[in-house]
Amino acid sequence: MTFCQLKNVSKNYGSGKNVTEVLHDINLDIKEGEFVAIVGFSGSGKTTLVSAIAGLIQPDKGEVIFKDKPVVGASAERAICFQSYSLMPWLTVFGNISLAVDETFKDWPKAKRKAHVHKYIDMVGLSHAVDRRPAELSGGMRQRVAVARALSMQPDMLLLDEPLSALDALTRSKLQDEIEEISQVEKKTILLITNDVDEAILLADRVIPLKPGPKASLGPEFVIDIARPRERTAMNHDEKFIKLRKEITEYLLKVGMEAANTDDSMTLPDILPNTASGFPNKTAAEAAKPQSIALDRYVEFSQVDKVYPTPKGPLTVVDGFDLKMRKGEFISLIGHSGCGKSTVLSMVAGLNDISNGGIILDGKEVTTAGPDRGVVFQAPSLFPWLTARQNVELGVERVYPHGSRKERKEIVEYYLSRVGLADSMDKKASELSNGMKQRVGIARAFALSPKLLLLDEPFGMLDSLTRWELQEVLMEVWKRTQVTAICVTHDVDEAILLADRVVMMTNGPHAKVGKILEVDLPRPRTRKQLLEHPDYYRLREELLSFLEEYEHGPADNKKVAASMSTSTEEPAQDTEVEKEQTAEIA
Repeated sequence: MTFCQLKNVSKNYGSGKNVTEVLHDINLDIKEGEFVAIVGFSGSGKTTLVSAIAGLIQPDKGEVIFKDKPVVGASAERAICFQSYSLMPWLTVFGNISLAVDETFKDWPKAKRKAHVHKYIDMVGLSHAVDRRPAELSGGMRQRVAVARALSMQPDMLLLDEPLSALDALTRSKLQDEIEEISQVEKKTILLITNDVDEAILLADRVIPLKPGPKASLGPEFVIDIARPRERTAMNHDEKFIKLRKEITEYLLKVGMEAANTDDSMTLPDILPNTASGFPNKTAAEAAKPQSIALDRYVEFSQVDKVYPTPKGPLTVVDGFDLKMRKGEFISLIGHSGCGKSTVLSMVAGLNDISNGGIILDGKEVTTAGPDRGVVFQAPSLFPWLTARQNVELGVERVYPHGSRKERKEIVEYYLSRVGLADSMDKKASELSNGMKQRVGIARAFALSPKLLLLDEPFGMLDSLTRWELQEVLMEVWKRTQVTAICVTHDVDEAILLADRVVMMTNGPHAKVGKILEVDLPRPRTRKQLLEHPDYYRLREELLSFLEEYEHGPADNKKVAASMSTSTEEPAQDTEVEKEQTAEIA
Protein backbone atom coordinates (compact mmCIF):
# COMPACT_ATOMS: atom_id res chain seq x y z
CA MET A 1 0.00 0.00 0.00
CA THR A 2 1.21 3.49 -0.84
CA PHE A 3 1.07 5.29 2.50
CA CYS A 4 1.79 8.89 1.46
CA GLN A 5 3.01 9.94 -1.95
CA LEU A 6 3.37 13.23 -3.82
CA LYS A 7 3.43 12.79 -7.58
CA ASN A 8 4.65 15.71 -9.73
CA VAL A 9 3.05 18.25 -7.37
CA SER A 10 3.17 21.93 -8.40
CA LYS A 11 1.40 24.86 -6.78
CA ASN A 12 0.93 28.42 -8.09
CA TYR A 13 -0.24 31.62 -6.41
CA GLY A 14 -1.51 34.74 -8.14
CA SER A 15 -2.91 35.05 -11.62
CA GLY A 16 -2.06 36.38 -15.07
CA LYS A 17 1.27 38.17 -15.23
CA ASN A 18 1.58 38.00 -11.43
CA VAL A 19 1.41 34.21 -11.16
CA THR A 20 4.22 32.61 -9.13
CA GLU A 21 4.96 28.90 -9.15
CA VAL A 22 5.88 28.22 -5.52
CA LEU A 23 6.30 24.42 -5.75
CA HIS A 24 7.55 22.72 -8.92
CA ASP A 25 7.35 19.00 -9.70
CA ILE A 26 7.58 17.66 -6.14
CA ASN A 27 7.92 13.88 -5.88
CA LEU A 28 8.07 12.24 -2.47
CA ASP A 29 7.27 8.82 -0.95
CA ILE A 30 6.81 8.45 2.81
CA LYS A 31 6.60 4.98 4.32
CA GLU A 32 4.27 4.09 7.18
CA GLY A 33 5.94 4.69 10.55
CA GLU A 34 8.69 6.85 9.01
CA PHE A 35 9.85 10.22 10.40
CA VAL A 36 10.78 12.58 7.55
CA ALA A 37 12.10 16.14 8.02
CA ILE A 38 11.90 18.77 5.26
CA VAL A 39 14.36 21.65 5.77
CA GLY A 40 14.50 24.89 3.87
CA PHE A 41 14.51 28.67 3.90
CA SER A 42 11.57 30.88 4.82
CA GLY A 43 9.51 31.47 1.71
CA SER A 44 10.73 28.28 0.04
CA GLY A 45 7.25 26.72 0.07
CA LYS A 46 7.49 24.39 3.10
CA THR A 47 4.09 25.39 4.51
CA THR A 48 2.51 25.11 1.05
CA LEU A 49 3.91 21.59 0.83
CA VAL A 50 2.56 20.44 4.20
CA SER A 51 -0.80 22.13 3.54
CA ALA A 52 -1.15 20.12 0.31
CA ILE A 53 -0.49 16.87 2.19
CA ALA A 54 -3.03 17.89 4.86
CA GLY A 55 -5.60 18.58 2.15
CA LEU A 56 -5.93 22.25 3.12
CA ILE A 57 -5.01 23.33 -0.41
CA GLN A 58 -5.12 21.55 -3.76
CA PRO A 59 -2.09 21.38 -6.08
CA ASP A 60 -2.41 22.94 -9.55
CA LYS A 61 -0.58 19.99 -11.07
CA GLY A 62 0.06 16.47 -9.86
CA GLU A 63 -1.61 14.81 -6.89
CA VAL A 64 -1.18 13.76 -3.29
CA ILE A 65 -1.97 10.09 -2.56
CA PHE A 66 -2.71 8.93 0.99
CA LYS A 67 -3.34 5.24 1.69
CA ASP A 68 -3.95 4.63 -2.04
CA LYS A 69 -6.56 7.42 -2.33
CA PRO A 70 -6.18 10.96 -3.71
CA VAL A 71 -6.24 13.69 -1.04
CA VAL A 72 -9.17 16.00 -1.82
CA GLY A 73 -9.71 17.69 1.54
CA ALA A 74 -8.73 17.82 5.21
CA SER A 75 -9.14 14.69 7.32
CA ALA A 76 -8.58 13.62 10.92
CA GLU A 77 -6.30 10.93 9.48
CA ARG A 78 -3.73 13.66 8.86
CA ALA A 79 -3.47 15.96 11.90
CA ILE A 80 -1.47 19.15 11.55
CA CYS A 81 0.30 21.29 14.15
CA PHE A 82 1.37 24.77 13.03
CA GLN A 83 3.93 27.23 14.41
CA SER A 84 1.06 29.34 15.80
CA TYR A 85 -0.88 27.49 18.47
CA SER A 86 -4.47 28.38 17.38
CA LEU A 87 -5.88 27.67 20.84
CA MET A 88 -9.26 28.91 22.06
CA PRO A 89 -8.26 31.54 24.67
CA TRP A 90 -11.42 31.08 26.77
CA LEU A 91 -10.95 27.32 27.12
CA THR A 92 -8.63 25.44 29.48
CA VAL A 93 -5.97 22.97 28.40
CA PHE A 94 -8.54 20.22 28.88
CA GLY A 95 -11.18 22.16 26.96
CA ASN A 96 -8.96 22.84 23.97
CA ILE A 97 -8.07 19.18 23.57
CA SER A 98 -11.65 18.05 24.25
CA LEU A 99 -12.82 20.06 21.25
CA ALA A 100 -10.84 17.83 18.92
CA VAL A 101 -11.65 14.60 20.77
CA ASP A 102 -15.39 15.28 20.94
CA GLU A 103 -15.51 16.05 17.22
CA THR A 104 -13.39 13.07 16.15
CA PHE A 105 -14.90 10.45 18.46
CA LYS A 106 -18.54 11.47 18.72
CA ASP A 107 -19.70 7.88 19.30
CA TRP A 108 -17.53 7.30 22.35
CA PRO A 109 -19.05 7.53 25.85
CA LYS A 110 -18.26 10.74 27.74
CA ALA A 111 -16.07 8.94 30.29
CA LYS A 112 -13.98 7.35 27.55
CA ARG A 113 -13.48 10.70 25.81
CA LYS A 114 -12.45 12.30 29.11
CA ALA A 115 -9.90 9.57 29.84
CA HIS A 116 -8.57 9.89 26.30
CA VAL A 117 -8.02 13.64 26.74
CA HIS A 118 -6.17 13.09 30.02
CA LYS A 119 -3.95 10.44 28.40
CA TYR A 120 -2.53 12.96 25.95
CA ILE A 121 -2.31 15.77 28.51
CA ASP A 122 -0.17 13.40 30.60
CA MET A 123 1.90 12.45 27.56
CA VAL A 124 3.04 16.05 26.98
CA GLY A 125 3.63 16.72 30.68
CA LEU A 126 0.76 19.14 31.34
CA SER A 127 -1.21 17.32 34.05
CA HIS A 128 -0.38 20.11 36.50
CA ALA A 129 -1.84 22.72 34.11
CA VAL A 130 -5.00 20.93 33.01
CA ASP A 131 -7.29 23.77 34.19
CA ARG A 132 -5.18 26.69 32.97
CA ARG A 133 -6.16 28.85 30.02
CA PRO A 134 -3.69 29.73 27.21
CA ALA A 135 -3.00 33.19 28.67
CA GLU A 136 -1.68 31.47 31.81
CA LEU A 137 0.74 29.25 29.86
CA SER A 138 4.23 29.85 28.50
CA GLY A 139 4.86 29.58 24.75
CA GLY A 140 6.30 26.11 25.18
CA MET A 141 3.31 24.93 27.19
CA ARG A 142 0.89 26.26 24.55
CA GLN A 143 2.75 24.32 21.89
CA ARG A 144 2.48 21.19 24.04
CA VAL A 145 -1.29 21.66 24.05
CA ALA A 146 -1.28 21.93 20.25
CA VAL A 147 0.79 18.74 19.91
CA ALA A 148 -1.45 16.88 22.40
CA ARG A 149 -4.55 18.03 20.52
CA ALA A 150 -3.15 16.74 17.22
CA LEU A 151 -2.12 13.41 18.76
CA SER A 152 -5.46 12.97 20.57
CA MET A 153 -7.20 12.67 17.20
CA GLN A 154 -5.16 9.46 16.71
CA PRO A 155 -4.15 10.41 13.17
CA ASP A 156 -2.40 7.97 10.88
CA MET A 157 0.03 10.78 10.01
CA LEU A 158 1.20 13.76 12.07
CA LEU A 159 2.20 16.91 10.18
CA LEU A 160 4.38 19.34 12.15
CA ASP A 161 4.85 22.72 10.45
CA GLU A 162 7.76 24.41 12.28
CA PRO A 163 6.00 23.86 15.63
CA LEU A 164 9.02 24.86 17.73
CA SER A 165 10.57 27.73 15.78
CA ALA A 166 9.07 30.52 17.93
CA LEU A 167 10.43 29.04 21.18
CA ASP A 168 13.65 29.73 23.08
CA ALA A 169 16.47 27.22 22.75
CA LEU A 170 15.92 25.42 26.08
CA THR A 171 12.16 25.00 25.59
CA ARG A 172 12.74 23.93 22.01
CA SER A 173 15.22 21.23 23.04
CA LYS A 174 12.79 19.87 25.65
CA LEU A 175 9.93 19.65 23.16
CA GLN A 176 12.23 18.02 20.62
CA ASP A 177 12.89 15.31 23.21
CA GLU A 178 9.16 14.88 23.79
CA ILE A 179 8.41 14.63 20.06
CA GLU A 180 11.17 12.02 19.75
CA GLU A 181 9.67 10.00 22.62
CA ILE A 182 6.13 10.34 21.24
CA SER A 183 7.25 9.22 17.78
CA GLN A 184 8.69 6.05 19.26
CA VAL A 185 5.80 5.32 21.68
CA GLU A 186 2.96 6.14 19.27
CA LYS A 187 4.80 4.78 16.20
CA LYS A 188 3.29 7.57 14.12
CA THR A 189 4.23 8.51 10.60
CA ILE A 190 5.55 12.06 11.01
CA LEU A 191 6.46 14.78 8.55
CA LEU A 192 8.34 17.63 10.23
CA ILE A 193 8.83 20.96 8.49
CA THR A 194 11.80 22.76 10.06
CA ASN A 195 14.55 25.25 9.37
CA ASP A 196 16.82 23.77 12.07
CA VAL A 197 19.37 21.25 10.77
CA ASP A 198 20.20 19.92 14.26
CA GLU A 199 16.50 19.38 14.99
CA ALA A 200 16.06 17.50 11.73
CA ILE A 201 19.02 15.18 12.36
CA LEU A 202 18.06 14.53 15.99
CA LEU A 203 14.49 13.54 15.14
CA ALA A 204 14.22 12.18 11.59
CA ASP A 205 14.93 9.00 9.67
CA ARG A 206 15.44 11.06 6.50
CA VAL A 207 16.22 14.75 5.97
CA ILE A 208 15.28 16.30 2.62
CA PRO A 209 16.10 19.93 1.74
CA LEU A 210 13.58 22.06 -0.13
CA LYS A 211 15.39 24.36 -2.56
CA PRO A 212 14.47 28.07 -2.34
CA GLY A 213 11.55 29.24 -4.46
CA PRO A 214 10.07 30.30 -6.70
CA LYS A 215 9.74 26.90 -8.35
CA ALA A 216 10.98 25.19 -5.20
CA SER A 217 11.90 21.54 -5.64
CA LEU A 218 13.29 18.84 -3.39
CA GLY A 219 17.05 18.40 -3.13
CA PRO A 220 19.01 15.23 -2.33
CA GLU A 221 17.85 13.20 0.66
CA PHE A 222 20.10 12.43 3.60
CA VAL A 223 19.48 9.14 5.45
CA ILE A 224 20.03 9.49 9.22
CA ASP A 225 21.63 6.20 10.19
CA ILE A 226 22.17 7.07 13.87
CA ALA A 227 20.85 4.88 16.69
CA ARG A 228 18.04 6.22 18.90
CA PRO A 229 17.69 7.85 21.32
CA ARG A 230 20.00 10.60 20.05
CA GLU A 231 21.34 12.50 23.03
CA ARG A 232 22.07 16.12 22.14
CA THR A 233 25.44 16.60 23.85
CA ALA A 234 26.69 13.11 22.95
CA MET A 235 26.11 13.90 19.27
CA ASN A 236 29.17 16.19 19.44
CA HIS A 237 31.28 13.01 19.55
CA ASP A 238 29.32 11.04 16.94
CA GLU A 239 31.18 10.94 13.62
CA LYS A 240 28.00 10.20 11.67
CA PHE A 241 26.26 13.24 13.18
CA ILE A 242 29.22 15.51 12.50
CA LYS A 243 29.48 14.30 8.90
CA LEU A 244 25.75 14.64 8.21
CA ARG A 245 25.57 18.07 9.85
CA LYS A 246 28.43 19.29 7.68
CA GLU A 247 26.99 17.85 4.46
CA ILE A 248 23.46 19.21 4.99
CA THR A 249 24.70 22.62 6.14
CA GLU A 250 27.08 22.98 3.20
CA TYR A 251 24.34 22.00 0.75
CA LEU A 252 21.93 24.56 2.19
CA LEU A 253 24.60 27.27 2.24
CA LYS A 254 25.42 26.53 -1.38
CA VAL A 255 21.84 26.80 -2.66
CA GLY A 256 20.78 29.62 -0.35
CA MET A 257 23.49 32.23 -0.57
CA GLU A 258 24.06 32.53 -4.29
CA ALA A 259 21.69 35.49 -4.60
CA ALA A 260 23.61 37.89 -2.34
CA ASN A 261 23.56 41.34 -3.95
CA THR A 262 26.50 43.49 -2.83
CA ASP A 263 28.64 46.13 -4.53
CA ASP A 264 32.31 45.89 -3.54
CA SER A 265 33.24 49.01 -5.52
CA MET A 266 31.67 51.43 -3.01
CA THR A 267 33.86 53.24 -0.48
CA LEU A 268 33.18 55.31 2.62
CA PRO A 269 34.03 59.04 2.81
CA ASP A 270 36.86 59.95 5.21
CA ILE A 271 34.67 61.65 7.80
CA LEU A 272 34.13 61.14 11.54
CA PRO A 273 30.73 61.02 13.26
CA ASN A 274 30.13 63.72 15.86
CA THR A 275 30.16 60.99 18.57
CA ALA A 276 33.79 59.96 17.87
CA SER A 277 36.56 60.63 20.39
CA GLY A 278 38.67 62.55 17.86
CA PHE A 279 35.86 64.72 16.51
CA PRO A 280 36.25 67.34 15.05
CA ASN A 281 40.05 67.49 14.93
CA LYS A 282 40.78 64.15 13.21
CA THR A 283 39.84 62.35 10.03
CA ALA A 284 38.27 58.91 10.14
CA ALA A 285 41.58 57.37 9.05
CA GLU A 286 43.48 59.09 11.87
CA ALA A 287 40.88 58.15 14.48
CA ALA A 288 41.14 54.49 13.43
CA LYS A 289 44.77 54.33 14.54
CA PRO A 290 45.41 52.74 17.98
CA GLN A 291 45.13 55.15 20.90
CA SER A 292 46.68 54.85 24.33
CA ILE A 293 43.44 55.39 26.28
CA ALA A 294 42.61 52.17 28.15
CA LEU A 295 42.16 49.99 25.06
CA ASP A 296 41.96 46.87 27.27
CA ARG A 297 39.17 48.52 29.31
CA TYR A 298 37.33 50.31 26.53
CA VAL A 299 34.03 49.05 27.98
CA GLU A 300 33.89 48.29 31.69
CA PHE A 301 30.98 46.89 33.71
CA SER A 302 31.75 47.36 37.40
CA GLN A 303 29.57 45.35 39.81
CA VAL A 304 26.40 46.29 37.95
CA ASP A 305 23.06 45.49 39.60
CA LYS A 306 19.51 45.81 38.35
CA VAL A 307 16.79 45.80 41.00
CA TYR A 308 13.08 46.09 40.25
CA PRO A 309 10.51 47.13 42.86
CA THR A 310 7.59 44.72 43.25
CA PRO A 311 4.61 44.58 45.64
CA LYS A 312 6.45 41.86 47.56
CA GLY A 313 9.70 43.81 47.84
CA PRO A 314 12.77 44.48 45.67
CA LEU A 315 13.79 41.84 43.13
CA THR A 316 17.44 41.69 42.04
CA VAL A 317 17.49 40.47 38.44
CA VAL A 318 21.19 41.18 37.69
CA ASP A 319 23.58 40.96 40.63
CA GLY A 320 27.20 42.13 40.42
CA PHE A 321 27.75 41.84 36.66
CA ASP A 322 31.48 42.49 36.16
CA LEU A 323 33.27 42.53 32.79
CA LYS A 324 36.03 44.38 30.93
CA MET A 325 36.13 44.56 27.12
CA ARG A 326 38.95 45.49 24.77
CA LYS A 327 38.39 48.01 22.00
CA GLY A 328 37.36 46.14 18.86
CA GLU A 329 36.37 42.99 20.80
CA PHE A 330 33.22 41.03 19.95
CA ILE A 331 31.47 39.49 22.97
CA SER A 332 28.60 36.98 22.82
CA LEU A 333 26.35 36.96 25.89
CA ILE A 334 24.54 33.65 26.37
CA GLY A 335 22.26 32.05 28.94
CA HIS A 336 18.74 30.76 29.47
CA SER A 337 15.62 32.89 29.07
CA GLY A 338 15.14 35.21 32.02
CA CYS A 339 18.82 35.31 33.04
CA GLY A 340 19.14 39.06 32.47
CA LYS A 341 21.06 39.16 29.16
CA SER A 342 18.80 41.76 27.59
CA THR A 343 18.71 43.70 30.86
CA VAL A 344 22.50 44.04 30.76
CA LEU A 345 22.33 45.17 27.14
CA SER A 346 19.60 47.72 27.85
CA MET A 347 21.65 49.20 30.72
CA VAL A 348 24.77 49.73 28.60
CA ALA A 349 22.52 51.16 25.86
CA GLY A 350 21.25 53.71 28.38
CA LEU A 351 17.67 52.49 27.96
CA ASN A 352 17.38 51.07 31.50
CA ASP A 353 18.65 52.68 34.69
CA ILE A 354 21.51 51.02 36.59
CA SER A 355 20.56 50.28 40.21
CA ASN A 356 24.11 49.89 41.55
CA GLY A 357 27.62 49.89 40.09
CA GLY A 358 28.56 51.60 36.84
CA ILE A 359 29.35 51.19 33.15
CA ILE A 360 32.21 53.06 31.44
CA LEU A 361 32.46 53.45 27.65
CA ASP A 362 35.60 55.03 26.18
CA GLY A 363 36.42 56.77 29.44
CA LYS A 364 32.92 58.16 30.08
CA GLU A 365 30.19 56.84 32.35
CA VAL A 366 27.01 55.64 30.65
CA THR A 367 24.02 57.54 32.04
CA THR A 368 21.63 57.96 29.11
CA ALA A 369 21.04 56.62 25.61
CA GLY A 370 23.07 58.11 22.77
CA PRO A 371 24.05 57.64 19.10
CA ASP A 372 27.52 56.46 20.15
CA ARG A 373 25.79 53.12 20.79
CA GLY A 374 24.08 51.40 17.86
CA VAL A 375 21.36 48.95 18.89
CA VAL A 376 19.82 46.18 16.78
CA PHE A 377 16.80 44.56 18.42
CA GLN A 378 15.07 41.27 17.65
CA ALA A 379 12.36 43.29 15.87
CA PRO A 380 14.00 45.87 13.58
CA SER A 381 11.77 48.84 14.63
CA LEU A 382 11.68 50.57 11.24
CA PHE A 383 9.27 53.30 10.15
CA PRO A 384 7.07 51.31 7.74
CA TRP A 385 6.14 54.33 5.59
CA LEU A 386 9.81 55.21 4.93
CA THR A 387 12.12 53.48 2.47
CA ALA A 388 15.14 51.45 3.53
CA ARG A 389 17.31 54.42 2.51
CA GLN A 390 15.26 56.90 4.55
CA ASN A 391 15.30 54.69 7.65
CA VAL A 392 19.10 54.64 7.59
CA GLU A 393 19.33 58.35 6.71
CA LEU A 394 17.55 59.30 9.95
CA GLY A 395 20.53 58.17 12.02
CA VAL A 396 23.18 59.30 9.55
CA GLU A 397 21.85 62.86 9.49
CA ARG A 398 22.07 62.97 13.27
CA VAL A 399 25.69 61.85 13.59
CA TYR A 400 27.02 63.43 10.38
CA PRO A 401 25.32 66.87 10.36
CA HIS A 402 28.70 68.39 9.43
CA GLY A 403 29.03 66.19 6.33
CA SER A 404 27.91 67.17 2.85
CA ARG A 405 24.73 65.72 1.35
CA LYS A 406 26.92 63.66 -1.00
CA GLU A 407 28.95 62.22 1.91
CA ARG A 408 25.84 61.26 3.86
CA LYS A 409 24.37 59.65 0.75
CA GLU A 410 27.56 57.62 0.24
CA ILE A 411 27.48 56.38 3.85
CA VAL A 412 23.84 55.26 3.57
CA GLU A 413 24.35 53.51 0.24
CA TYR A 414 27.60 51.87 1.34
CA TYR A 415 26.05 50.07 4.32
CA LEU A 416 22.80 49.14 2.57
CA SER A 417 24.90 47.65 -0.21
CA ARG A 418 27.09 45.76 2.27
CA VAL A 419 24.02 44.03 3.74
CA GLY A 420 22.77 42.96 0.32
CA LEU A 421 20.12 45.63 -0.31
CA ALA A 422 21.71 47.43 -3.26
CA ASP A 423 18.56 46.88 -5.33
CA SER A 424 16.05 47.50 -2.53
CA MET A 425 17.18 50.83 -1.06
CA ASP A 426 14.08 52.68 -2.25
CA LYS A 427 11.51 50.06 -1.20
CA LYS A 428 9.33 50.98 1.76
CA ALA A 429 10.00 49.02 4.94
CA SER A 430 6.43 47.67 4.78
CA GLU A 431 7.30 46.00 1.46
CA LEU A 432 10.33 44.15 2.84
CA SER A 433 10.52 40.61 4.25
CA ASN A 434 11.52 40.13 7.90
CA GLY A 435 15.04 39.20 6.84
CA MET A 436 15.36 42.32 4.67
CA LYS A 437 14.02 44.52 7.48
CA GLN A 438 16.67 43.14 9.80
CA ARG A 439 19.32 43.90 7.18
CA VAL A 440 18.15 47.52 7.23
CA GLY A 441 18.44 47.52 11.02
CA ILE A 442 22.02 46.20 10.81
CA ALA A 443 22.93 48.75 8.12
CA ARG A 444 21.45 51.56 10.23
CA ALA A 445 23.43 50.53 13.31
CA PHE A 446 26.74 50.31 11.41
CA ALA A 447 26.07 53.60 9.57
CA LEU A 448 26.12 55.42 12.91
CA SER A 449 29.79 54.40 13.27
CA PRO A 450 29.06 53.69 16.95
CA LYS A 451 31.67 53.21 19.62
CA LEU A 452 29.71 50.16 20.76
CA LEU A 453 27.38 47.94 18.70
CA LEU A 454 24.66 46.21 20.74
CA LEU A 455 22.78 43.27 19.22
CA ASP A 456 19.82 41.89 21.19
CA GLU A 457 19.04 38.52 19.56
CA PRO A 458 19.06 40.29 16.18
CA PHE A 459 18.20 37.13 14.25
CA GLY A 460 15.87 35.52 16.79
CA MET A 461 12.70 36.08 14.74
CA LEU A 462 14.21 34.63 11.56
CA ASP A 463 14.47 31.06 10.33
CA SER A 464 17.86 29.49 10.97
CA LEU A 465 18.90 29.53 7.32
CA THR A 466 18.21 33.25 6.88
CA ARG A 467 20.00 33.68 10.22
CA TRP A 468 23.09 31.98 8.80
CA GLU A 469 23.10 34.36 5.86
CA LEU A 470 22.77 37.47 8.04
CA GLN A 471 25.45 36.20 10.42
CA GLU A 472 27.79 36.09 7.43
CA VAL A 473 26.69 39.61 6.46
CA LEU A 474 27.28 40.83 10.02
CA MET A 475 30.74 39.26 10.14
CA GLU A 476 31.69 40.73 6.76
CA VAL A 477 30.65 44.26 7.75
CA TRP A 478 32.16 43.93 11.25
CA LYS A 479 35.48 42.84 9.71
CA ARG A 480 35.63 46.19 7.88
CA THR A 481 34.70 48.36 10.88
CA GLN A 482 36.15 46.41 13.86
CA VAL A 483 33.51 48.05 16.05
CA THR A 484 33.36 46.87 19.66
CA ALA A 485 30.26 44.69 19.93
CA ILE A 486 28.06 42.73 22.33
CA CYS A 487 25.54 40.20 20.99
CA VAL A 488 22.87 38.60 23.17
CA THR A 489 21.93 35.17 21.82
CA HIS A 490 20.38 31.80 22.73
CA ASP A 491 22.21 30.12 19.85
CA VAL A 492 25.42 28.27 20.80
CA ASP A 493 26.67 28.12 17.20
CA GLU A 494 25.97 31.83 16.67
CA ALA A 495 27.83 32.69 19.87
CA ILE A 496 30.95 30.82 18.74
CA LEU A 497 30.81 32.08 15.16
CA LEU A 498 30.65 35.75 16.12
CA ALA A 499 32.66 36.13 19.29
CA ASP A 500 36.20 36.58 20.57
CA ARG A 501 34.83 35.58 23.97
CA VAL A 502 31.51 34.02 25.03
CA VAL A 503 30.24 35.28 28.38
CA MET A 504 27.90 32.76 30.01
CA MET A 505 25.35 34.10 32.51
CA THR A 506 23.91 32.17 35.42
CA ASN A 507 20.13 31.92 35.77
CA GLY A 508 18.09 34.76 37.25
CA PRO A 509 17.22 36.22 39.57
CA HIS A 510 20.63 37.35 40.94
CA ALA A 511 22.19 36.57 37.55
CA LYS A 512 25.88 37.27 37.03
CA VAL A 513 28.82 36.16 34.90
CA GLY A 514 29.14 32.41 35.37
CA LYS A 515 31.96 31.54 33.00
CA ILE A 516 33.90 33.08 30.10
CA LEU A 517 34.98 31.04 27.09
CA GLU A 518 37.83 32.24 24.87
CA VAL A 519 37.06 31.53 21.20
CA ASP A 520 40.57 31.23 19.81
CA LEU A 521 39.55 30.55 16.22
CA PRO A 522 41.02 32.42 13.25
CA ARG A 523 39.15 35.26 11.57
CA PRO A 524 37.52 35.89 9.20
CA ARG A 525 35.12 33.08 10.07
CA THR A 526 32.41 31.47 8.02
CA ARG A 527 30.05 28.71 9.09
CA LYS A 528 31.74 26.34 6.65
CA GLN A 529 35.17 27.06 8.16
CA LEU A 530 33.73 26.67 11.65
CA LEU A 531 32.40 23.18 10.91
CA GLU A 532 35.82 22.13 9.62
CA HIS A 533 37.89 23.50 12.53
CA PRO A 534 39.15 20.79 14.94
CA ASP A 535 38.33 22.87 18.06
CA TYR A 536 34.77 23.76 17.09
CA TYR A 537 32.97 20.79 18.66
CA ARG A 538 35.06 21.12 21.85
CA LEU A 539 33.94 24.74 22.25
CA ARG A 540 30.36 23.80 21.39
CA GLU A 541 30.30 21.06 24.03
CA GLU A 542 31.66 23.42 26.69
CA LEU A 543 28.81 25.87 26.08
CA LEU A 544 26.17 23.13 25.94
CA SER A 545 27.48 21.64 29.19
CA PHE A 546 27.23 25.02 30.93
CA LEU A 547 23.66 25.51 29.72
CA GLU A 548 22.71 21.99 30.83
CA GLU A 549 24.24 22.66 34.26
CA TYR A 550 21.95 25.68 34.68
CA GLU A 551 18.94 24.06 33.04
CA HIS A 552 17.11 23.80 36.38
CA GLY A 553 18.63 26.86 38.02
CA PRO A 554 21.94 27.41 39.83
CA ALA A 555 23.90 24.23 40.46
CA ASP A 556 24.04 24.87 44.20
CA ASN A 557 20.29 25.37 44.47
CA LYS A 558 19.42 21.70 44.87
CA LYS A 559 16.25 22.38 46.82
CA VAL A 560 14.72 24.38 43.98
CA ALA A 561 15.92 21.93 41.33
CA ALA A 562 14.37 19.03 43.21
CA SER A 563 11.04 20.80 43.63
CA MET A 564 10.66 21.89 39.99
CA SER A 565 7.59 20.77 38.11
CA THR A 566 7.79 18.71 34.94
CA SER A 567 7.19 21.86 32.88
CA THR A 568 10.86 22.68 32.25
CA GLU A 569 10.21 25.91 30.41
CA GLU A 570 8.89 27.57 33.58
CA PRO A 571 11.91 29.39 35.11
CA ALA A 572 13.52 28.13 38.27
CA GLN A 573 13.68 30.79 40.99
CA ASP A 574 15.51 31.04 44.28
CA THR A 575 12.27 31.19 46.28
CA GLU A 576 8.53 31.10 45.66
CA VAL A 577 8.37 34.84 46.48
CA GLU A 578 10.99 35.65 43.84
CA LYS A 579 9.17 33.43 41.36
CA GLU A 580 5.99 35.44 41.86
CA GLN A 581 7.93 38.73 41.68
CA THR A 582 9.58 37.78 38.40
CA ALA A 583 6.21 36.80 36.95
CA GLU A 584 4.76 40.17 37.94
CA ILE A 585 7.63 42.05 36.25
CA ALA A 586 7.21 39.97 33.08
